[in-house]
Amino acid sequence: MILEVENLSVRYGSLTALRGVSLGVDEGQIVCVLGPNGAGKSTTLAAIAGGVAIHTGIIRWCNQPISGLMPEAISRLGLSLVPEGRHVFSTLTVEENLLVGTYQRRDRQEVAKDMKRALEIFPRLRERIHQPAGRLSGGEQQMLVICRALLTNARMLMMDEPSLGLAPIIVDQVYEMLLNLRQRNGLTLLINEQSSERILKFADHVYVLRSGELQLSDAAANLQDGKAIMNAYFGFDARPAELAAAGNGGGR
Repeated sequence: MILEVENLSVRYGSLTALRGVSLGVDEGQIVCVLGPNGAGKSTTLAAIAGGVAIHTGIIRWCNQPISGLMPEAISRLGLSLVPEGRHVFSTLTVEENLLVGTYQRRDRQEVAKDMKRALEIFPRLRERIHQPAGRLSGGEQQMLVICRALLTNARMLMMDEPSLGLAPIIVDQVYEMLLNLRQRNGLTLLINEQSSERILKFADHVYVLRSGELQLSDAAANLQDGKAIMNAYFGFDARPAELAAAGNGGGR
């Protein structure tokens, strides 16, 4: 197992954001985390990436504990976070944004090769390589932040709601590229997402969080009817209208 999270708890002052969460990701897997607003999905990814302090628990990467390491050190190990919101440097060109992802690397010849390969996967970025990133569409900016994360020499990408604010057709394009990266490069993916319907089409394993606690962990193949996800997402007393909404999107 490439990533192991055991009994993870996170507090913000007196507020407990996560309580005893455990999850695991095998190399090459696509693992998705679902949950309503305030469930703790974004906090989970931030804790793994070293962005927030953990209260209890342990996080292992390739069987080595990484709890307490700085984000830069975790990134150098091959674990890269793509946060929600498509954070690009709007006044820098596409090329300059991509080079930001390589600043920790010293293998400049390999960086050049990786840049060439990345632009083959994202030809739209190659066409706009000298344009300011702020002029890109929302979908193009999402491609840019994914490509930039890959250039850190990542073995695993953690993505926080990559479809947020994008048109469905653009979301499909983004996921096609992610699936291509998995098939072509063996990339491992841990994704927070809104649409359970989309998740069940491509994920290997699904976790559902609610109120900072793990409610469900199962192979996606066992969840195709959606009932277990809906019960875990809302609880067993969910009303029909609420259950229908979860199939179309959730929250953080």
